[in-house]
Amino acid sequence: MAARIPLSSRPLDLIYFTFFVIHLPASLLLDCQAVYPSWLVPSFITVLPKMYTQFSADPLINGAMGYAGDSSNFIWFKSFLALEAFFQVPVFVLGIRGLWKDSRSIYVLLLVYAASTATTTLPCLAVLLATPITSAQTIAAGIPSVTSFQRLLLLSSYVPFFLLPLFMTVDMALRVIKLVHAGAASAAGKKSQ
Repeated sequence: MAARIPLSSRPLDLIYFTFFVIHLPASLLLDCQAVYPSWLVPSFITVLPKMYTQFSADPLINGAMGYAGDSSNFIWFKSFLALEAFFQVPVFVLGIRGLWKDSRSIYVLLLVYAASTATTTLPCLAVLLATPITSAQTIAAGIPSVTSFQRLLLLSSYVPFFLLPLFMTVDMALRVIKLVHAGAASAAGKKSQ
């Protein structure tokens, strides 16, 4: 077994580790509230999505939480939030542990996580880009909209959660391929002996 290389000497793993450490509380305290039973969420935490949407006008969280009326139009997004709660959150914990320990066995799980996350974040970006900019007409018609500042804020929040997993998908795929080739070469070497 190879000696553990410190996280500080593995810059990409350090970025992934930090991403998971930051993402874990954001998921638990904000995103996943749309799928938690209401009795499970303390009242002081229920204000977080409300505060966030008052500032950002995030059409996805507004829709999933029912702040903009009927949330049934956002069942697709709620299914992504359920995936976040029941798959991604455990992966964050396992990923933090695996990256800290420099465990190569975590690569396949991180590949699956990253591909899934990049795939589910892309339609969210499409919704943000399709949401109209606030104008007199959108206000008069009661159409959900965002200001230019809010769109910039939302994109600056969502784009990294698309790009980093997309990059991680490619990186982990290359790492897994390298391990497969090393394993195949080792097996071939043992057969020839």
